[in-house]
Amino acid sequence: MNPPLPSRRRCLAWAVAAAAAGHLPTAAARSAAPFPSRPIQLIVPWPAGGATDLTLRVLCEEVQPLLGQPVVVINKPGAGGTQVAPLLKLAEPDGHTIGQVPVTVYRHALMNPVPWDPVADLSPIVQVSGVTFGVLVPTASPLRNWSDLIAWALARPGELIVGSTGIGTTAHLAMEDLLMRHGIRYVHVPYRGTADQMLAVAGAQVMAGVNSTGFVPWLEQGKVRLLATFDAARNPRWPDVPTLRELGYEHAVHSSPWGLAAPRGTPAEVVQRLHDSFARAMTGERHLRELARYDQTLEYLNTRDYRQALIETVERERRLLARMNLLARPASAPSGS
Repeated sequence: MNPPLPSRRRCLAWAVAAAAAGHLPTAAARSAAPFPSRPIQLIVPWPAGGATDLTLRVLCEEVQPLLGQPVVVINKPGAGGTQVAPLLKLAEPDGHTIGQVPVTVYRHALMNPVPWDPVADLSPIVQVSGVTFGVLVPTASPLRNWSDLIAWALARPGELIVGSTGIGTTAHLAMEDLLMRHGIRYVHVPYRGTADQMLAVAGAQVMAGVNSTGFVPWLEQGKVRLLATFDAARNPRWPDVPTLRELGYEHAVHSSPWGLAAPRGTPAEVVQRLHDSFARAMTGERHLRELARYDQTLEYLNTRDYRQALIETVERERRLLARMNLLARPASAPSGS
């Protein structure tokens, strides 16, 4: 008769036998569970009720039947929409926590010393949307088109006054890039947001302003005039307004695109499932109507192309921010080193 096994060995033998019989969930069994196995959290780094938040809530409703689980919006506003990056860095990389990632997350990491790297720490899923940016002047301005603005600024160095929605914003960098190409010196006036800036443009406190489609109400009321847009093609809403690409600036296409991302290390098959489901849902009529309601456009890129576009954007903006002396300074070396 065999001697009895010590208690610890008896437990181990039972566990192995039970697992083999299918009575215990092994690690392999857990990893083989179909995704998603529970509701997905979508971190939205903006307050509830804003345009991006509302369009995303519609997208989440549309994607639910495709994923077989609810997608729950978790609002984490603050820090200019960059809160999503550190939260995703800390999240479990299993696809059950994803985030809406504006391009400002990548720019913020270039301009500030932060303990996260969006290129290394985030796994892109799909690019969803972007907005139209335009150059605007007061209705009564003698500057009738973009050529007038450039000619006036070249003839009067340092006298052009341009407003943006803040230092380092897409509006600021887009205009800075264009004017630097002409060697134009100008006065930059940063505003806290669209309302303040558009009041300044409409009231001729600045000579021109660059903004996203928050300018639409002011344009419709006849208080400002649109000289050009940063779209890749003419916006059907303003078919007579040229794009800056048409005017000879091949790379002057800016839409501040945003997409969805997961934590680094999320399995490729999980990212693929998320991509396929969201890519299908975002082309539905209801979501497209919601985007149009807030003057947003669908700017779909698949996972591979979205990742490549982000890498190219980071490098392009790194060069521009370096010329503008806005790159984050490297940490000082310890004394005595």
